[in-house]
Amino acid sequence: METSQRTVLVTGGAGYIGSHTCKALASAGYLPVVYDNLLHGHEWAVKWGPLERGDIRDGSRLAEVFTTYKPVSVLHFAGLAYVGQSVLDPGRYYEFNVAGSLALAQAMREHGAKRIVFSSTCATYGSPEKLPIGEETPQRPINPYGASKLMVERILADFRRAHGICSTALRYFNAAGADIGGELGEDHDPETHLIPLVLGAASGRRPPLAVFGTDYDTPDGTCIRDYIHVSDLAAAHVLALRALEHGTALDAYNLGTGQGYSVREVIDATARVTGLDIPFSACPRRPGDPAVLVSDATRAHQELGWWPSLSELDTIIRSAWAWHQRGSSPRG
Repeated sequence: METSQRTVLVTGGAGYIGSHTCKALASAGYLPVVYDNLLHGHEWAVKWGPLERGDIRDGSRLAEVFTTYKPVSVLHFAGLAYVGQSVLDPGRYYEFNVAGSLALAQAMREHGAKRIVFSSTCATYGSPEKLPIGEETPQRPINPYGASKLMVERILADFRRAHGICSTALRYFNAAGADIGGELGEDHDPETHLIPLVLGAASGRRPPLAVFGTDYDTPDGTCIRDYIHVSDLAAAHVLALRALEHGTALDAYNLGTGQGYSVREVIDATARVTGLDIPFSACPRRPGDPAVLVSDATRAHQELGWWPSLSELDTIIRSAWAWHQRGSSPRG
C-alpha cells in the first residue's frame, strides 16, 4: 500500500472518543485505520475504515500495521482511563499507558510517521490552585492515571526534540454525549462516567446513582466538572491534525467549555431533559477526585480555530438520552 497523507492510524479507534473521531476524520477526507485490542472498544463502532486488532504494547504487531498502511500521522487514544482503578492498580496503568505509548512512539520512529495527536487529560493538572485551568498551569497529577498521561506527554516531547516527530497533546476535560446522528455513543463496561450513570438510574436500567462526595468546597458540596460533547472533541482532533500538517500546532491544548457543572446540577438537568426522577444516594468521596476542574480553552480557540458547538449541558444530555433509549449494543 502506498503512503498516503490521508491515511491516519487511530489507536483505540473502536472506543468512545476514538470512534467519534474516526467519523469526523472520514468526513474530512481521511482514511482512519483503527488499531484496537477491543478490550474496551467495540467492533460495531468501526465504520469508517479498516480494523486491525492488536495491543498497543505489541511492537511487532504495530510494525505489521505500519508496514501495511504506511500512515504518516497517528491519533493516539489507546490506554486505560479509570481514575479509581489507577489508584488501586497503578502498575497496570503505567504498563498500558506509558509502556504502550513508548512502543507506539518507537514504531513511528522506525516507520517514518512524523505526526501524532495524543489523547491526554486535565487529570495531569491534579488539584490546581486557581481556576480556570490554562495550559501553563503546573501539572501535578494526584492519581496514577493523570501521572501516566503526563509521562506520555514527556515521552512525545522528547521524541519531538530527538527524532523530529511532531506531537500535540489534547487535554480533555469531561467527554460526554453521543453522536447527534445516532450512529455512536457511550458503551463502557464498567461505566464510570456520570451522565450515562444518571440516565441509567433515571430509566431504571441501573441502580440509584452513587454521588461520591457531598462535602466538597463547592456551592452544593458535589464535584464540579467541565463537560464537553464528544463530537466537539472529535472536531478538535481533526483541527489539531491539520495544524500539525501545516507545522503550526503547539505542544498542548485544553479542550473544554470553561463552564463547570456540579454533580447535583447534572442530576437536575437530566431530570429536566428526561422528565424522570433521578434516584441517588450520597457516598464517601473517591480517592483522587479534585473538587473542581474547569478549563481555559483560549489557546485552542486562537490557534486551532476550535469552538465547541454541541456542549451546552442540555444538548449533551439530550444526545446521550437518545442513544440510551436505543437499547443495548451492538448498536448501529
